Amino acid sequence: MLNDPYGQNIPYPTMADVPNAQSAFEGVVKGLTPKSVMTFASANVRGATLTAPKAGMMTWLTDVGRLEVYDGTGWSTVTSGQSAWKSIALSTGYTNNGNSQGNFEYRLVNLFGETEIRFRGGLTVAYSGGTLVSTNQINNTALPVLARPTTLRTLVIPCSDVNSARITLKIDLTTNGYINLWGIQSGTNPPWIGFNGVMCSL
Repeated sequence: MLNDPYGQNIPYPTMADVPNAQSAFEGVVKGLTPKSVMTFASANVRGATLTAPKAGMMTWLTDVGRLEVYDGTGWSTVTSGQSAWKSIALSTGYTNNGNSQGNFEYRLVNLFGETEIRFRGGLTVAYSGGTLVSTNQINNTALPVLARPTTLRTLVIPCSDVNSARITLKIDLTTNGYINLWGIQSGTNPPWIGFNGVMCSL
C-alpha cells in the first residue's frame, strides 16, 4: 500500500499487494471519509458517532442547516444554510406594514460562528383610551425553539414621533419565544413601530 502524494495519508493498493478488494477499498474509505464533509441529522447524532473528532473535520448538521469544523477543542460554525424570512403571527391590536415598512418578519443568520436573529418590517399599533388595545405581547404564537434566545434579550426599536413623547421603545425577546413591547404610556401612543435593522445573538 502507498499513500497519496498530497500528504493526506489516503492509502491505495499497488500491483505488488496481495489482491483483496475489501481491504483495498476499506483503506480508501477510512482515509477519505474523515476528510470529507460528513452529514449528520443533529449534533447529538454526530457526538454519538464521532467520539474522538480530529482537528479539521467538517460536518453538516441537517436539523439546523449548519456547516461546522472541529478546531481541536470544539465545533465552530463555518456558515449556515440560507434562512428564509418567516412571518410572525400577531396578537390583536397589531397589523403588518406599519409606516409602509413591510411585514414584520424574522430570519436566522450566522455571523462569526454565532447564530443571530434579525427582524424587519413595521407594525401599526392600535390603542383604546390611550392604552394598547389588547396586550404588550406582540406575537400570539411563540417563535420556534431554534429562534429563541438562551437568556432574555432587550432591544431598542424605533417608533413614530407622532402622538409620542419619544422616538424609541424597547422589546424583550423572551426565552419562551415571545416578543413583548415596553414604553407605551400616557403621552406615548405612537401609531407605528419598526424593526428594520434590529437583531441580536441567540
